[in-house]
Amino acid sequence: METVITLVAAALLIALGTRLIHRLNAQHDARIAAHHFDGPYPSLSRPPGHGNPRPPERITHRRPTDTRP
Repeated sequence: METVITLVAAALLIALGTRLIHRLNAQHDARIAAHHFDGPYPSLSRPPGHGNPRPPERITHRRPTDTRP
């Protein structure tokens, strides 16, 4: 009889956990649906006149940082 009660309690806990996870997923889905995301690649769609920035100029006269011979 104790085994049956243990199995029923375990099944009840699994059912309650499943229900809780389902409700949390539904809440999360509703939160995502309410949020308006930007475009998929906002850095690629720049306003007119704001083209790609120029790469920085190369430094030709660098000093060595290592002092070993």
